[in-house]
Amino acid sequence: MKWQPQVIRHPLGYTTLYGKTQMELGTTSFAETIPAPGVEAPTHGERLRHVIEEIETAERVGLDVYGLGEHHRPDFASSSPAVVLAAAAGRTTRIRLFPAVSILSTDDPVRVYQQYVTLDLVSSGRAELLVGRGSFIESFPLFGFSLSDYDDIFAEKLDLLVRLRDTEIVEWSGRFRPPIQGQGVYPRPERRLPIRVAVGGTPASVVRAAKSGLELALAIIGGSPDRFTILTDLYRKTLAEAGHDPATLPLSVHGHGLVAETTEEAIETFYPSYAVAMSRIGRERGWGPMTPEQFNLMRQPEGSLLIGDPETVADKILRWKEILGLDRFEMHMSVGTIPHEKVLRSIELFGKEVAPLVRS
Repeated sequence: MKWQPQVIRHPLGYTTLYGKTQMELGTTSFAETIPAPGVEAPTHGERLRHVIEEIETAERVGLDVYGLGEHHRPDFASSSPAVVLAAAAGRTTRIRLFPAVSILSTDDPVRVYQQYVTLDLVSSGRAELLVGRGSFIESFPLFGFSLSDYDDIFAEKLDLLVRLRDTEIVEWSGRFRPPIQGQGVYPRPERRLPIRVAVGGTPASVVRAAKSGLELALAIIGGSPDRFTILTDLYRKTLAEAGHDPATLPLSVHGHGLVAETTEEAIETFYPSYAVAMSRIGRERGWGPMTPEQFNLMRQPEGSLLIGDPETVADKILRWKEILGLDRFEMHMSVGTIPHEKVLRSIELFGKEVAPLVRS
C-alpha cells in the first residue's frame, strides 16, 4: 500500500509551510566524470556540454530549477559553475539557475556576488545563489586558505555577502579579506538576489543561516530523513526568535535519486556508478565501501535514496514534504557516471510524470 500524504499542523505552528499544494522541483549535478563499470567516463568538455543539454531538457519538461556544483578535482568537471550556467541561460528562457554550491569560504564574496548578479541580469531574473563551506577541501590549499579556519572563514564571508546584497556602498572589515572602505559593488541587481545556505547536518550552520534571515538548503545523502526534523525545527524556531517569518523563507532539500520506467531499471542503472563514486569518496573520508545491502536499505521508504518508477519516487518526495515541511526538492541524479541518455530520460520522467503527482 502506498504512503498517503497528509496536511498536518506542525508542533511549532507552521501550518503555512505544511499546507502548500504547489512544490518546486529541480535537479542538480556536479558534472561528474568518475569511471563506472561498463560506462566510459566523458571528458571534461563532453560532460559540461551534457550539463547544458540536461538544463535544456529540465526546462522543456517543466522543472523549476537546475543547480551545478563547484569542485576542484579531476573527477568533477565544473570548477566555474557561473560560466556554465550563463551559457545555459542563453539557451533557456524560464528555468532558474544556481550553483550547488558556490564554495564561499575559498572565494571572494565580492566576486561571487558580482558573478551571480550578472547571471541574474543576463537571464532576466533567473539566478539564485547557494553558498556553503564545501564538503570537499581541495579548494583550501589551491587558493591558499587554512583548514584550521574552516568555520570562521565561512561565517565572516557570509556576513560580507549579505552586506553586499543589502548595501550598495559598503563599509566592512574582517580577518580573512582586506577591508572595503566606502566602495560600491557593481553591477547592481534589478531585484533582491535570492541567497540560500547549504547545510549537511551541523546545527550551528542551521542557526547561522536562520539568524541571517537566509533560506536553508538541506543536503540529505545518508541516514533517515526523519532525523533531520531536528534541524528543520531548529531552523524555523531560530528564524522566529530572530524576528523572521518562517513562512516567507522556503526550505529546500537535496537528495540522490534516479527515475526510470520501472524500479528495477532504475536500480540497475543507478547502483553501479553510485557504488563506485561513494566507495571512492568513502576511501578518502574513512567510510566503508558501498554494498548492495546498504544500498537496498537506503532506497527503502525511510531511507535517503529516491530510486524507482515515477510513482515510487513521487510517494517518497511527498513523505519528505510532510516530515520536513519542504517547499522545494532537488534531485541529484548523476552520482558517478551514468550514461547521458539515461540521465536525460530520468529528467524527462521527473518533469512529466513525477512532478504532476507531487504538485497535485
